[in-house]
Amino acid sequence: MTPQLQRSTPKASTTPKPKRSKSKASEESMATPDDCAASWLLYLSLAAKCGGDHPGRLAGLLSVCAAAFAVTCILHWCFPGGAAWGRWWLTRRLKGSLLPGPRGLPLIGSMWLMTGLAHRKLAAEAARLGGRAKRLMAFSLGETRMVVAAHPDVAREILNSPAFADRPIKESAYGLLFHRAIGFAPHGAYWRALRRVASTHLFSPWQITASAPQRAVIASQMVTALVGAGAGVEVRRVLRRASLHNVMWSVFGRRYDLDSNKESEEVRELSHLVDEGYDLLGQLNWSDHLPWLARFDLQGTRARCSGLVPRVNRFVRRIIDDHRSAAASAGVKDFTDVLLSLQGGDKLADADMIAVLWEMVFRGTDTVAVLMEWVLARLVLHRDVQARVHEELDRVVGRDRAVDESDAASLAYLHAVIKETLRVHPPGPLLSWARLATSDVRVDGFLIPAGTTAMVNMWAITHDPDVWAEPEEFRPERFVEGQPAAELSVMGSDLRLAPFGAGRRSCPGKSLAMATVAFWLATLLHELEFLPSPDPAGGVNLGETLRLSCEMAAPLAVTPRPRRPAA
Repeated sequence: MTPQLQRSTPKASTTPKPKRSKSKASEESMATPDDCAASWLLYLSLAAKCGGDHPGRLAGLLSVCAAAFAVTCILHWCFPGGAAWGRWWLTRRLKGSLLPGPRGLPLIGSMWLMTGLAHRKLAAEAARLGGRAKRLMAFSLGETRMVVAAHPDVAREILNSPAFADRPIKESAYGLLFHRAIGFAPHGAYWRALRRVASTHLFSPWQITASAPQRAVIASQMVTALVGAGAGVEVRRVLRRASLHNVMWSVFGRRYDLDSNKESEEVRELSHLVDEGYDLLGQLNWSDHLPWLARFDLQGTRARCSGLVPRVNRFVRRIIDDHRSAAASAGVKDFTDVLLSLQGGDKLADADMIAVLWEMVFRGTDTVAVLMEWVLARLVLHRDVQARVHEELDRVVGRDRAVDESDAASLAYLHAVIKETLRVHPPGPLLSWARLATSDVRVDGFLIPAGTTAMVNMWAITHDPDVWAEPEEFRPERFVEGQPAAELSVMGSDLRLAPFGAGRRSCPGKSLAMATVAFWLATLLHELEFLPSPDPAGGVNLGETLRLSCEMAAPLAVTPRPRRPAA
């Protein structure tokens, strides 16, 4: 029987709040109420002996409680991995092998490891500890137990295990409706049905082929926009608009022009919504890991989500209503039409449809633009590599015609450049979103308890000299024919390079993303040569900034020069 998708619709004016799951995973992710109650009973029993009717009784009670609390915190902190792991190990009566990891600080754990360039900090900490920590390392974020894998074999155990099929609770994800979409919906019948609908109607091979003409139109618009902008153009603006327009065309059936002077109010509004969502999902929210801070909303996460969600609801609902009005005569043309056409058990409530469509736009805009900017930056920096790509395009396509998407399969060296860029600059160095252990499971010989959040540091794997020769060098030749990695797939079967994840929670749109990147880069490089910006201060800066994706810290500025007379 088809899984039931119909779900109740919450009021549009309220932002869904994260609910504590009753599962074993959520119960074991921090100290249980019984444990806390027992601890405080002990503290109060000790305090009661501090002085009968003596005037200093209150001071004695407070002193004993404070001392007992401090001793408990220090005792938890003494364990490898920090306080959250120490609390769990004490309840286990020290049974099993201790995972290696930094202790951090009492209460907050190693929170600083997840700030800034977290992938580099985690890799450096694992290297400092050495030994098995370089494969699997434990650490604490407040009351949250964490593990991070930095070896292909350990990553495979986590990503392919049914015990890691869920996402951890994240206030911003719930606040932005993603708990009702593919990204954060709990693993089960509803999630499987959503993924099946998306895989069939948006990411299937025949649908990717059918949408090729729209990508060709946008590719042509990108060439025109870059040539028109002249020397010193920031390619990020063009790439992001192109990526957003492509998603809007597929999901909502909306077509726009890339000319910034013709940008519609609808596009500007959506761009602001997406940017705000990136900031919210990309930040480390302390309340996710220190529940006693949640009521204060110190970082403003809940308030910002409450302000953003009504705007998202109005924007997406307006488009859904337009599709309903035109459905009788227009037929099925885009993904919104697909969702509206679902019947019976597959039919979605409006609130769920809004969440799914919003996530498609949100997740589909970022990766393509970020990856293409990194590729172009490397080609500007490595002129010999760009020259070889141009030579391949001239040989396979010829200068007498434009690139067709069917040509992309024959551009082996361009694909090698894309793979090498994914290796050196993975857009999701920590695979963007973590996994949650829903049951006790063994990973690399260690017991990982239910409720533990697990991450894979793909950046550390792709920069490991034991996995890749000369990992800091940019060498696309390692992926060409005759080399050991020539046939390596980036789709998740080989965890030496799996930028889209692996297993049941891997990115459902990875095939579409790779097809889009390959064709758009082939078009841009066939039509244009990319030279450095004439501004000395606008040179290629490979510095990183980690938001939801790992972007270039300084936007890439280039001088595009036409290669073909028709360009």
